Amino acid sequence: MNIRHQPTYISEVDPLKNAFRKLFELLPLSTRGHVVGFLGELIGTLMFYFMGFSGVQLTLVAMNNTATGRVDTSLNGATPGGLIMIALATGLSLLVNAWIFFRISGGLFNPVVSLGMVLIGALTIARGAILCVAQFVGALCAAYLVRALFPGKLNISAHLHPTVTIAQGVLIEMILTALVVFTIFMLAAEQHEGTFLAPIGIGIAGFIVHLVGVFWTGAACNPARALSAAIAQRNFPRYHWIYYVGPFSGGILAVIFYKLIKALEYERAHEKPVQEQILPTTSPRDVEARKIAHMSSVQVGDGALAKPAAAATRKYDHSPPEKNPGGMPMALND
Repeated sequence: MNIRHQPTYISEVDPLKNAFRKLFELLPLSTRGHVVGFLGELIGTLMFYFMGFSGVQLTLVAMNNTATGRVDTSLNGATPGGLIMIALATGLSLLVNAWIFFRISGGLFNPVVSLGMVLIGALTIARGAILCVAQFVGALCAAYLVRALFPGKLNISAHLHPTVTIAQGVLIEMILTALVVFTIFMLAAEQHEGTFLAPIGIGIAGFIVHLVGVFWTGAACNPARALSAAIAQRNFPRYHWIYYVGPFSGGILAVIFYKLIKALEYERAHEKPVQEQILPTTSPRDVEARKIAHMSSVQVGDGALAKPAAAATRKYDHSPPEKNPGGMPMALND
C-alpha cells in the first residue's frame, strides 16, 4: 500500500483521470463544486437506501420463511428481532455512507437536512436545491434497484399502524426527524474536535429512530425515502402526506432550537465566572501624594538615578517647561 502517497506510474499516466480533469477544468470553480455535491449525494443516497431497503426486504423474507422455499415479503406482524434487524440495517448503512461521503457532499441524504443546513447558513440556497434533487433521484434509483435485483414483491413503503391516528403519525415523524436533524447540526455543522467522528453519532441516531418508529409509522423521516418507496411500490395511502408534513416540521423545529442555543452562546455556558478583585478605596489625590513622597525619598546624585528622578519630578510639576540654551524643552533634551 502506498501509505506515503508517492506518485505511481498509474497515477501519473492515468488517461481516465486526466480526461476528467481536463473536462472539469473548463467549468468555473463554483460549478465544479455543485457537480461534486450532486454526484456525491446521488451516489451516497443510492447506496444508503439500497442497503436500507434491502435490509427491510431481507427481514420480511426471514420472518416469513417457509419450508417450501417460496419468497414471501408480506408483513404478517412484527417481531422484536425483525424490528432490530431493520433498525440495524438502516443505522449502519447511514453510518458507513455518511462517513464515506462526509467530505464529498456532506453525506446528508435527506431533503429535510438539506433545508435545515440552508436555514442555519451552512449551505447556500443553490447548493441545497441541487442536493435535494440528487437525494430524490438517488432514493428512487435505490428503490427500483432493490425491486429489480431481489425476488419477491417489493414491500418497503412506510405505513401507519392501525392503532395510530394521523395526528399521532405526524407528531411521531416530526419528533423522530427533529432528533436526526439536530444530531447532524451539533455533530457535523458545529466544528469541534470530534467532528470527524460525527458519522458514528449520526448512524446511532438513525438506529434509535428506526428502532422506535418503524412499528408505528415506518420511520420514514425523509420525504425522499417516502416518495421513492411509494412510486416503486405504487402505493399511495390516503395519509401519505404525513411523511412530508411531519419530517419538514421536525426539521424546522430542530432549526429553531439550534438557533436558540446559538443565540444563548451555549459554548460559554460552562465557563467559570471571573471573580473581581476588591481593591481598597483610594482617592486619586492620595495616590499622587504617595508617588511624590516616594520620588522625594530617592536621593538624586550624579549617578544613574539622576535623570529618572528629575524626569519623575517634572511629571508632577505643572509649570511651563524650562528651556535650555539650545531652545529645546529640558524633558526632551535629557
